[in-house]
Amino acid sequence: MKILVTGGTGYIGSHTCVELINSGHEVVIVDNLYNSSLDVLDKIETITGVKPKFYKVDILDKEKLEEVFKENKFDAVIHFAGYKAVGESVAIPLTYYENNIAGSINLYQLMKKYEVRNLVFSSSATVYGDDFEVPFKEEYGLGTTTNPYGTTKKMNEMIITDMDKAEPENSSVLLRYFNPIGAHASGLLGEIPNGIPNNLVPYIAQVVAGQRDFLRVWGNDYDTVDGTGVRDYIHVVDLAKAHVKAIEYAASHKGTEVINIGTGKGYSVMQVLKAYEKACGHDIPYQIMERRPGDIAVCYADTAKAEELLGFKAQYDIDEMCEDSYRFTCNLKK
Repeated sequence: MKILVTGGTGYIGSHTCVELINSGHEVVIVDNLYNSSLDVLDKIETITGVKPKFYKVDILDKEKLEEVFKENKFDAVIHFAGYKAVGESVAIPLTYYENNIAGSINLYQLMKKYEVRNLVFSSSATVYGDDFEVPFKEEYGLGTTTNPYGTTKKMNEMIITDMDKAEPENSSVLLRYFNPIGAHASGLLGEIPNGIPNNLVPYIAQVVAGQRDFLRVWGNDYDTVDGTGVRDYIHVVDLAKAHVKAIEYAASHKGTEVINIGTGKGYSVMQVLKAYEKACGHDIPYQIMERRPGDIAVCYADTAKAEELLGFKAQYDIDEMCEDSYRFTCNLKK
């Protein structure tokens, strides 16, 4: 298939492009390079032997985005493009709603105009909010989101669902993923967050790299194995492979499917820290802080639907995730 990947030079997008190419698909990337860089294309080529066609286009620019559709006949779209920092979304909500909603609507309108029926959307476990008990199941539906970023994911899911009802030939897979970490085994691709990382492993990596003095652990009095918060961490390569299976599933089905992508088990903050210490070979300084408002004790996925519909099951464990993350961090310092 010929697949348009929006946000394809980003963290998850770039890994997905690698897996798509390795599976024999043709990839075309659209990205505004807001949170990525052009050298990712060379790294994808180094890994796969193929340099994807690339357009520097912001999805808010509908005219330029339409040129991409005019020049290519797509079989499917994987939609990653969007702002993704929770804290930033609270500070500048209108920017998030404009980019993540208006930009997405531009894309969906062009898909309709050019009769591209198959879509995989990059959603998130944030759409569950804190309304439900673990493990989170797709049948729970949409919860009460706690920040504008999560709300844009929720709104996109609603828009796509309504769109598919109006267009019965459409096929969309909404992937709700949990906590992607790790990096490509080559050490060439990984996560480089803008500013202060929102997520645990990139923050640990910056402590290891000497960019930050210590890790802040937000609370150690939760009802968990060691008192620290538990999350479902999934290797980004596993996640990328799930997108390949999802787009192939979309090509042979109709309607909208919501599917969790996680490992189905949780690791605590301290378990992740210990795994990273094992990877880098030394202790990592940390300080226990008070709980953050809005944080929940435990979050992990029910993965039965991914196994049933996609034949997908995560393969990497927490040690491998941290080893690959550390390898990428070491490469950045070279």
